[in-house]
Amino acid sequence: MRASTATAGRIAVQRRTVALLCLVQVLAGISMGGALALGAIIGEQLSGSESLAGVPTTVLTLGAAAAGLPLASLASARGRRPALTTGLLIAGTGALLVAFGVDAESFWLMLAGMFALGSGTAVSLQSRFAATDLAAPESRGRDLSLVVWMTMVGAVVGPALVPAGAEVASFLGMADLAGPFLLGACGCACAAVFLFLGLRPDPLLEAGGGVASSSTSSIAAGLAAIVHSPRARAAVAAVVSAHAVMVGVMALTPVHMHHGGASVAVVGLSISAHIAGMYALAPVMGLLADRAGRVPVVLAGQAILVGSCVLGFVFSGSQAGLVAALVLLGIGWSASTVAASTLLTDSVEESSRAAAQGVSDTSMSLAGAAAGALAGVVVGAFGYPVLVLSAAVIAILTAAYVVVDGARGRRAGDVA
Repeated sequence: MRASTATAGRIAVQRRTVALLCLVQVLAGISMGGALALGAIIGEQLSGSESLAGVPTTVLTLGAAAAGLPLASLASARGRRPALTTGLLIAGTGALLVAFGVDAESFWLMLAGMFALGSGTAVSLQSRFAATDLAAPESRGRDLSLVVWMTMVGAVVGPALVPAGAEVASFLGMADLAGPFLLGACGCACAAVFLFLGLRPDPLLEAGGGVASSSTSSIAAGLAAIVHSPRARAAVAAVVSAHAVMVGVMALTPVHMHHGGASVAVVGLSISAHIAGMYALAPVMGLLADRAGRVPVVLAGQAILVGSCVLGFVFSGSQAGLVAALVLLGIGWSASTVAASTLLTDSVEESSRAAAQGVSDTSMSLAGAAAGALAGVVVGAFGYPVLVLSAAVIAILTAAYVVVDGARGRRAGDVA
């Protein structure tokens, strides 16, 4: 009787936790969506150089990578609530700095704000793992994917609030482009308040019996947990590879389309379709990961990534073909990321999960930043077809590695 009561209580806490994390994704996503939509515009405007237009987005990604490990370490030592709340407060401060930088026409102040705002991305990534702390193994994929799914709302709402933000800025006597970041700062602040007040009991501490383990405060413990687990290694490889392929191809496809004569409206539609591919089917991927298995869904995601790249190569001169390729690119990323993130949670001990997840998130962000930078070099030197074929090769090699290391893990009984 006591066991059933405890189980029912745990389920209730888990449902409340997932609902709160979904709300936080929407609120925090407002600031991130606006940053991604306006990053290149304010970069070019403040720097006066088109070649520096992509710097703000790159700095945002690096900020996410820099915040990943410290926030994971804080979660390991103190729990999810202080870690996620701290990350959101840093992101909100960054949004304010960006707004002030835009208003003062200061390129460097804006970049400093973008770096701090990247903490919001780290919070978004770690929120999906927070949804698994109290989840039963058979529903981890579903719960994780619901939080990922809600990221789509912020990605859509953020850019849509640009006109409203301009009105707020005008009312305050600031530059129009500062407005969306002011709204983003408010979103982060509200999300931080909701988390601080509502994330009780803390899911990570509750999973560990209400006590944080001192051994998890070191990121070295997370790295060791990944290195010593074949399935965890395969999971991190899949997450990092899928993100690198997605970012590298996505970053240059709109440019390639524009050079091929596509209108700004068509380019915007292609990005919207890509974002829909990334997030709209996330719950489906989570359910498949729970029912069909993590590794099969990871491999399916890598196969879809390969198909997307091949489609981009064959139809590199077709706008419709490239839009279809971007949609598949998003779907492949979704399948691989959701399933691999769940596999990572399965494959490491509870005491080192938060640290291992932080290592994975930081590696993922760094891979995205590197891929975005290298994609431009590859296209400039060899052309767009070489970029997509190279990305396909990376996905194929990753799939082979997942099969080999995943099989090694199964033989060793490497499953949580």
